Amino acid sequence: MSIEIRRLGFSYGSTDVLHDITFTAADGDIAAVLGPNGVGKSTLFRCVLGFLAPSEGGILVNGKDMHTLDRRAAAREIAYIPQSCVPSFNYTLLEVVMMGLTNQIGVFDAPRPEHKTAALEAMESLGIAHLAHRESGRVSGGERQLALLARAMVQNARVLVMDEPTANLDCGNSALVMERVSALAGEGFTVIFSTHDPNQAFRYATQVLALQGGGVLAAGRPEEALTSETLTKLYGVGMAVCSVTAAGKSFSVAVVTGGKTQ
Repeated sequence: MSIEIRRLGFSYGSTDVLHDITFTAADGDIAAVLGPNGVGKSTLFRCVLGFLAPSEGGILVNGKDMHTLDRRAAAREIAYIPQSCVPSFNYTLLEVVMMGLTNQIGVFDAPRPEHKTAALEAMESLGIAHLAHRESGRVSGGERQLALLARAMVQNARVLVMDEPTANLDCGNSALVMERVSALAGEGFTVIFSTHDPNQAFRYATQVLALQGGGVLAAGRPEEALTSETLTKLYGVGMAVCSVTAAGKSFSVAVVTGGKTQ
């Protein structure tokens, strides 16, 4: 089991943020974490990454307790991909990708030719090798996000944590990023990502975790866990789940059917 969260709880002082979270994602799973703002998604990810210590329960990644690993050892198990944004420093995309090698080379060592080769191979697998020497401020948001994904890949970690990976991206770039993520899952990577869009979960996720009030509202396969009733309760507006057929395939989609219910 790649990620196993066992009765996880976390508090900031006397403020209870997460309680009794239990969830698993196996090799090749794409797990979507949904919930309204402030429900604890980012706190959950910080616990999974080992940045925060749970107040109760625990997290295993590839069978290892994240809170017993130092930062370099943790980076060999799990990689973090933040939201795409306009960079403060205009590194080339190749330089951005090679930043993922910090767990493999010394602080004062220069990357070796094989490191550059590995970075270019990761970029090639995501279709952005031709942009290797393009400045990161001169590519699209989707291409920057793919560079961050390639940076995670060269860590050699098999578990990827993505915080709203398509936030601020247009429809085309969002699809580009998620199709690449789906392909990585097909190669055996485990992906856990947060999203505000249930349709993204229906389209790409194999597992979902819906959080409400710091606890689990629903978990399981999207078509089973994300019912109309669950989504209405989760977001506080009338929601319906429908089936549509396009290009010969059937898809579940969520639509808003009414105003606030709370």
